[in-house]
Amino acid sequence: MSRLFGTDGVRGVANTNLPPELAYRLGRAATIYFGSHLDGKTQILIGRDTRISGEMLESALVAGICSAGGNAILAGIVPTPAVAYLTRKLHAAAGIVISASHNPFQDNGIKFFGGDGYKLPDKVEDEIAQIVRDIEGGKTFNRPTGLEVGHIERRQNLLEDYIGFVMSTTSERFDGLKIVLDCANGAAFKAMPAVLERLGANLILIGDEPNGVNINDGCGSTHLDNLRLEVLKNRADIGIAHDGDADRCLCVDERGEIIDGDHIMIICAKLMRKVNALPDKTVVTTVMSNIGFRQALSEMGLTYEITAVGDRYVLENMRANNHKLGGEQSGHIIFSDYSTTGDGLITALQVLTAMKKFDASASKLNALMTTFPQVLINVRVKDKAAVDNPAVKLSIAEGETELGTSGRILVRASGTEPLIRVMAEGPDKNQLNRICNKIAAEVEKVACD
Repeated sequence: MSRLFGTDGVRGVANTNLPPELAYRLGRAATIYFGSHLDGKTQILIGRDTRISGEMLESALVAGICSAGGNAILAGIVPTPAVAYLTRKLHAAAGIVISASHNPFQDNGIKFFGGDGYKLPDKVEDEIAQIVRDIEGGKTFNRPTGLEVGHIERRQNLLEDYIGFVMSTTSERFDGLKIVLDCANGAAFKAMPAVLERLGANLILIGDEPNGVNINDGCGSTHLDNLRLEVLKNRADIGIAHDGDADRCLCVDERGEIIDGDHIMIICAKLMRKVNALPDKTVVTTVMSNIGFRQALSEMGLTYEITAVGDRYVLENMRANNHKLGGEQSGHIIFSDYSTTGDGLITALQVLTAMKKFDASASKLNALMTTFPQVLINVRVKDKAAVDNPAVKLSIAEGETELGTSGRILVRASGTEPLIRVMAEGPDKNQLNRICNKIAAEVEKVACD
């Protein structure tokens, strides 16, 4: 039996494989699960991004929560990390985010945070999924009536609480900095402009006019071309881009060069070491980190730990070993002193703080790390099991033999999309392109016929 929950909650195309009926059952199941561990009313906080389907799924979730006797606190459109923070602050039993992050607008997702602000462990997700199956199978659960029915509380002030928290994570002001900010027409479109304007930045906004269908559409952290153009055109000091739910941040320096998650972690590691906030001298990253990332850490006298792809695995390592900084090349960066999940807004402030602390341009900080050429091909497949096919493995082995010790190959199935990702890294980009295309062709032959 396949898991209901993927690597980042339950995702699908809204109103097809993620219908409101499933959202209703998830809301009801979550309330039953968390309510069984609590005395009194089960309070569940809900936030969403700007997708047109968000209100539909929110309404279904709320109906499920209230039908099981829980109270739903609606935060409205807020970044994913805001839900993590506010769930803890309000002492709610759980938080729910309605978002599909960087995916196109027709997709949506439902992911949970526990009362401690952390994403749920697999075991808890599986228990909630079992309750969903029990509901689908007709099992009778308590249906409160009268005063025991849950109610809805709409809290317009919660975004302001989160804005104040984000601002508290830096002691710097950014007067005199010209910043281009791309909000991806997503969940950060109110919060991040407010943060930067209050901290004195000269702000140029793009991707800040969501209409329900333009989230991540040619904008945000997965589409940086427009941000680069605006930075160069306006002679800005830096460009900042979030994804649809604002748990990611990528930047562009004043020369138009991309500052990806690897570079951001190097910048932040240098900053944290300067202010004695990195006592273990360790950064946690994933198998996708560039070879240059590891070299830059070594040159700074720091070390690293490697996890599987996914911010949840980075966080698991950080929690187990009390590490302070971790993240992904894609821009999910976690500062455990501040947050229980990746927070794109806090990440951006830390990069800006480093520019101030070191009195350095974005390009100078970007140059702390040299990126080795990297080629990534995403192959859309019907069956992700093709990653383990003998013919695919043979083509990978041939590529590894050709690269030798000067590079590496990583082929993996996406945890959130029907894709197999083929990546190669090394000194010669033409060689990498040829190797990746050969492996991708083998994947297509096996998985797409």
